[in-house]
Amino acid sequence: MPRDRVDYVTGIAESWKEQTLLNIVRMRYGDAPTFVDVSSVISAYALQGQLSASGNFSSNLTSTIPSSIGSVGGAATYLDRPTITYTPLMGERFARSLLQPIPPSAIFELIQAGYPADRILQVTARAINGIYNRSSIGGQTRQADPEFYPLLDALRRLQASGAIALRLEKRGDGEVGRLIISAEATADVEADRRYVQNALHIKAEKNAELTITFGALQKSENEIALLSRSMMEILLELANGIEVPAAHIAEGRTNPSTRIADASDLRDRPLVRIQSSVDEPGGSFAAVRYRDTWYWIGDDDLASKRVVTFLMMFFSLAETGIAPQAPVLTIPAN
Repeated sequence: MPRDRVDYVTGIAESWKEQTLLNIVRMRYGDAPTFVDVSSVISAYALQGQLSASGNFSSNLTSTIPSSIGSVGGAATYLDRPTITYTPLMGERFARSLLQPIPPSAIFELIQAGYPADRILQVTARAINGIYNRSSIGGQTRQADPEFYPLLDALRRLQASGAIALRLEKRGDGEVGRLIISAEATADVEADRRYVQNALHIKAEKNAELTITFGALQKSENEIALLSRSMMEILLELANGIEVPAAHIAEGRTNPSTRIADASDLRDRPLVRIQSSVDEPGGSFAAVRYRDTWYWIGDDDLASKRVVTFLMMFFSLAETGIAPQAPVLTIPAN
């Protein structure tokens, strides 16, 4: 167990990253994404050994020297045959995991857990109370509203100061997230609180409770309406920032990138920097080959690696409902 558990976890994690990266690249080139989950891993070991010995002794009466023949033999066999079950993502599960928006309460739970609010919301939010994020889906770029990036910065500073808290409350059969903004404070924290209050048109007084809902527009001053993205939207947004070869654009295989690595505004740059090369890269965080080109994320690109980690978390958050039944396996006992 100490050896196998670590090895299997490492293998599954690496293949998961590569599968995600490959699907981002496929979507950039107009291919449909395909996901396969590892639903079970069963280790099966066999150790067999055999030892044999034989001898032959003869004596010739006419000779003073007897003759003898002897032999000793041994054989050992070690077999490691794991049974791995793959489950394709399709049908209702595909729609639930990739097409449904990520629940807003789950996004704020990640923020409460310490993940940076500005990065999380930049990746997952289409709009917050009618303030829209930058979007490149559909071949056209919609620039972010002027208030969106300053709003992210203010929320990040409030998070760092400990002035934001989140709790979930039961309401009927579901849960409602409540965001609590504390009013204690230094002048800088108070300025950020007032900016968030004015930008989102909310009533964020001392220890105010704000209901978090899904939607583009708020219904009251005590509500934050988060229009969240689905995993498909996030993957498409990441795909638009891939640094594809210029020849592929000239040949009509894909469109020009809408997020450029050297854009003047840092937030207009790719959310995950995916580079391309003819030769296999060395020292990459994840690398895949698609047709005649390698696509990879640098191991020294910490910001991109963090977004990929968020993606893994978002995939888990999108997995709601009853898991599909795995096939029944019969393992012979020797």
